[in-house]
Amino acid sequence: MRKFDYSFLKDKHLNDILRLSNLIADVNAKELVRKELYGDVFNKLQEKAMIDSVIASNSIEGIGTSEERIQEIFKGSEAITHDEMEILGYKEALNYIHTKNDIEVDERTIKYLHYLIEKDVDPGNAGRYKSGNNYIMEYHSDGTRKIRFNPVEYKEVPNAVEQLLLAYYDARQDDRISQLLLSFCFVLDFTCIHPFKDGNGRVSRLLTLLLLYKAGYDIGKYVSIENQINDFKDQYYAALNKSSVGWHNNESDYSYFIIFMLQIMYRCYLSLNDSLGELTLKKAKKKERITSIVKSSLVPISKMQIKEMLPDISVRTIEAQLKSLVDSGSIIKIGTYKDAHYINKK
Repeated sequence: MRKFDYSFLKDKHLNDILRLSNLIADVNAKELVRKELYGDVFNKLQEKAMIDSVIASNSIEGIGTSEERIQEIFKGSEAITHDEMEILGYKEALNYIHTKNDIEVDERTIKYLHYLIEKDVDPGNAGRYKSGNNYIMEYHSDGTRKIRFNPVEYKEVPNAVEQLLLAYYDARQDDRISQLLLSFCFVLDFTCIHPFKDGNGRVSRLLTLLLLYKAGYDIGKYVSIENQINDFKDQYYAALNKSSVGWHNNESDYSYFIIFMLQIMYRCYLSLNDSLGELTLKKAKKKERITSIVKSSLVPISKMQIKEMLPDISVRTIEAQLKSLVDSGSIIKIGTYKDAHYINKK
């Protein structure tokens, strides 16, 4: 029988994962600073991230419509087709997470998120646990299929979800456990439980967003995590598959899924970094544009990377402005000569 226990997250053998999670924590701290400097830019990014997330999370499940219809639905147009109803439901669920500050990770929330995405397409099962067993299937190019994973039996779902939540609450109170890593472990276990007849994948991604919020990471509000996952969908399913092997016997290895999600998170911060650079450079003077790129960068950036972003500005001008910023103590120089990188002073 599956037992939920996240105490292993305190173990020192997770050094490689912890190094990656510490890097994410560092860029997350920088993001919070950037938000204060570029509040209007973050607001614009939020609008785009919402649309990207709705499109991507549904696309992962093969649900979609035209870009024109997506825009119309976001502007209030009535959903007509089955897919459009699914899309509108995900939009409502995302909006619920983004606008409510006091959402608890509990059974009510899990059921409510499922209700929002399924209420118009399957009202009889929306917000209700499955009434029969379901399977996670693997499909092959020759048209054949096989069962990739047997989720928890339907009669055991209420108890499994309760034990999952209790283990999460217990681990959440332990200062020695990374809340970021805990979030990904919770999502993997939820996916293996597979408590609903349909919509489990979409609910798992909504829970990812909510759990990250609770852990202090709001990157999903400004860059679509779902969009990044969709870009690496094969690797996403491969990580879920590897980490679910031996799950029922408490022998599964969370590290495959954790590492994949940490990489997705880092890509989100890099995407945010690029977007900040693009949106803050408009109409700025040359020196201001160079300064803006370095100060808005979440990671150390090189002279040549700046040159690639500002092809109309000479290397000499970039070098002069970087030297001026370093001399004034406004930014920090890491390394020397061609290997030098620059980052905003904390």
